[in-house]
Amino acid sequence: MAALAVAVLVGYRWGQRAQEKLDGAKDELDLSLMWKVKNRLQEVFLEKDKIKDKEMVYGAIKGMVESLDDPYTSFLPPKENKSSNEDLQGEFSGVGIQLGYKDKTLAVMSPLPKTPAERAGILAGDLILKIIDKNKQVDRDTAGISLEEAVELIRGEKGSEVTLKLFREGKKEAFDVVLKRDNIVVPSIELEFKEKQGKKIAWVKLYKFTERLYQEWPAIVDQISQTKVDGIVLDVRNNPGGFLQGSVMVASDFINDGLIVEQVSGDGKSEKYLVDNSRRRLLNNRLVVLVNEGSASAAEILAGALKYYERGKLVGEKTFGKGTVQMPENFADGSGLHVTIAKWLLPDGTNIHKVGVEPDVEVKNDPELKDNDGKVVDKQLEKAIELLLL
Repeated sequence: MAALAVAVLVGYRWGQRAQEKLDGAKDELDLSLMWKVKNRLQEVFLEKDKIKDKEMVYGAIKGMVESLDDPYTSFLPPKENKSSNEDLQGEFSGVGIQLGYKDKTLAVMSPLPKTPAERAGILAGDLILKIIDKNKQVDRDTAGISLEEAVELIRGEKGSEVTLKLFREGKKEAFDVVLKRDNIVVPSIELEFKEKQGKKIAWVKLYKFTERLYQEWPAIVDQISQTKVDGIVLDVRNNPGGFLQGSVMVASDFINDGLIVEQVSGDGKSEKYLVDNSRRRLLNNRLVVLVNEGSASAAEILAGALKYYERGKLVGEKTFGKGTVQMPENFADGSGLHVTIAKWLLPDGTNIHKVGVEPDVEVKNDPELKDNDGKVVDKQLEKAIELLLL
């Protein structure tokens, strides 16, 4: 450990001195207390076999990052970083919940479609108060928990169970939901044609902006273009976001020209994402966009841009409100760093963070309202189709 300490300190001081030549003299970071604590643990801690250099380094880095008090900026040790990368690839083992925060409380950003979470009735906006897994001897209150730790605790082997204690607005008490884990394959998009009153509506369900979308979206556009439709319902309900460029690609098929989103960093530098003029294939189709509290991040960028240009009415509920940009970086040992580097601004200059995007037509679904066949009535989708038939 002494060699590690010297190497870390020398490496730090070398980098700092190089920076000082550029920026002028600065006080060196005093790490003496950290080494005193480390040495004291080495001397007196009961279970010395638990003192592992690499884990301590990871812990120190995590603590440094968490001191920034930004729940979306985080350091990920190799195992947690692997889980995070699997998310964007669209396949993993778990219960099907995209996580976020509501006022610094761990919350369901959206339940993913056709997963244990959705089947159990978990809703966007549910607060997760506790995670319990008897097999893994986990009984963890979520106060102060990082997204990565929560993901690690909730995921597990197919067939195993995890219990979540949830609180839902409108309910008096918290309640437990037992979920059996399964293989989760998150589709990017699905297309269904609905016929009503002699007219055909294309219902495009956009689940998440994953890597798959770059191949799947152009194919969906081809299908719609080759079919005579009377309107399109673009459904981004419970879409937790993903790749920013995916939202720009989709928006570019509906918007003729102009700014889709602006990314502004802490130093004031701006990067503007404009309509991709090589697309613009659905400019003449009537459009309604479905949103709810589970529509977040890139989904909000798409919905916000379409609303700004009055390209189609937004139907449903106010969106989640995540308007910051995280830059992922992977390191040689498998660990990673996610850093909030900027905020997103809609074309009118507004930032949606903690605010969300308001629908043009507010419609709330009632999970207790069912049709004669016992299926839950989708009032939001019905309203969208109604508007297209006018």
